[in-house]
Amino acid sequence: MARRMEAPEGWKISLLDSVTKRGSGHTPDKEHPEYWNGGIKWVSLADSHRLDAGTISETDKETSELGIAKSSAVVHPSGTVILSRDAGVGKSAVLDGDMAVSQHFIAWRCSPSLGLQNWFLYSWLQFNKREFERQAVGSTIKTIGLPYFKRLQICYPPYAEQSAIVEIIRTWDRAIETVEALIANARAQRQALMQQLLSGKHRLPGFSGEWQRKPINEIATRVTRRNDGTELPVLTISSTSGFVRQDEKYSRYMAGKSVETYIMLNEGEFAYNKGNSKTYEFGCIFDLEGYERALVPHVYVCFKLRKGYSHRFYKALFEADYLAPQLGRLVNTGVRNNGLLNIKPSEFLGTRVPVPPIDEQDAIAAVMEAASRTVIEYETQLAALRQEKAALMQQLLTGKRRVKLPESEVA
Repeated sequence: MARRMEAPEGWKISLLDSVTKRGSGHTPDKEHPEYWNGGIKWVSLADSHRLDAGTISETDKETSELGIAKSSAVVHPSGTVILSRDAGVGKSAVLDGDMAVSQHFIAWRCSPSLGLQNWFLYSWLQFNKREFERQAVGSTIKTIGLPYFKRLQICYPPYAEQSAIVEIIRTWDRAIETVEALIANARAQRQALMQQLLSGKHRLPGFSGEWQRKPINEIATRVTRRNDGTELPVLTISSTSGFVRQDEKYSRYMAGKSVETYIMLNEGEFAYNKGNSKTYEFGCIFDLEGYERALVPHVYVCFKLRKGYSHRFYKALFEADYLAPQLGRLVNTGVRNNGLLNIKPSEFLGTRVPVPPIDEQDAIAAVMEAASRTVIEYETQLAALRQEKAALMQQLLTGKRRVKLPESEVA
């Protein structure tokens, strides 16, 4: 790495090239269809989302034996460690099977005879990911040149200690995977529950009144008020976090004329951000909480519920993306260049929502809130595990904390 390293007692510092067999990749000519879809998995930038998860077993594309023979691509054996040096710089994985890679990747084969364990190298690459990101240069696509990797040094313990360190780290990985599975299951259960309750197909015990369906503009009034000159926090909507401060998200402070057209929102009022995202394809709706008043972009469609409607119910309804099918039908020209969906405020406010009896609204909201709390509890556990793992890796991979080996394994 760029920083000067000092080896703990019993550890060594070596060029990574001297303790691994470095390889690279290539892209067979795409003008030759016979070079493709031949059963040899080929890791490319299209697989970036599959990296940083330990092993990689599936790829977006496959090459063929002829494609390998007619190019500089090679098939790397299972267990090879790869790292992206272009877009998605610093992402890494261990090949779960024999695969080829594109020229955007560096590959390292490890073995006991060379002195480095592949999962130790993978953990070390993960630990140093920020450093790789800092080393990338370029105006369009940032990349790390090959000379950097030829100079790259690694500090490592004896092979037996590497294996012991890896086993400790992978124990934490298994715990993280368990909680991730619990989160996925809790989310699926919450989604199924919401679909049943919000559609009216499943009624809670004790409720039998007829449901109505009304457009939003009948249960709410639009909010368009401007700032009265008071200095207020300037917020934006994140599809994953709800309202967040613009100066924290974009690292810039907005004031004066730049926010004159912004809407002043009061706590409990809703705003529809019609920007599409992976979480909410047709935009998202959040209520303002944690702030008495705030300024939000004028492109948001803001509204407040009329009396007689449960804020808790509609908050859960919107967060469950209930309006997605209706909003999808309104998108008639796709996404604009600025990322905003072509949905007029009047069209949005004309979308229809269920209106159960008010006491049933609150009862449904309570059930959905309980399901959400379960997800949040698991997410809190996951965040703590990841933080603890990061702290443990910092200790183990630098030798600050040593692993005691059985006498039989001590060199």
